Amino acid sequence: MKAVITVTGKDTVGIIASVSAVCAKDGANICEITQSVLSEYFAMIMLAELDGLTVPFSDFADELSALGKEKGLAIHTMHEDIFNTMHHI
Repeated sequence: MKAVITVTGKDTVGIIASVSAVCAKDGANICEITQSVLSEYFAMIMLAELDGLTVPFSDFADELSALGKEKGLAIHTMHEDIFNTMHHI
């Protein structure tokens, strides 16, 4: 199982490190990552493997969301099944 994690907000030092630290702590392996800085705005999409997750998925998603609020970012974590269903014709 995988999750799509999106992060948007004002660019600051350590965004990738902070999100990666939560993933590592909870056992999610980052498979792919892409990020851009547009002027002073940061945008990132991560694909994380969840097979080694040590906490329930909802707790993982809530922890990332709380990190976003703490840092003034919007962090959304969507399970791969939901993402695929939304984009299936």
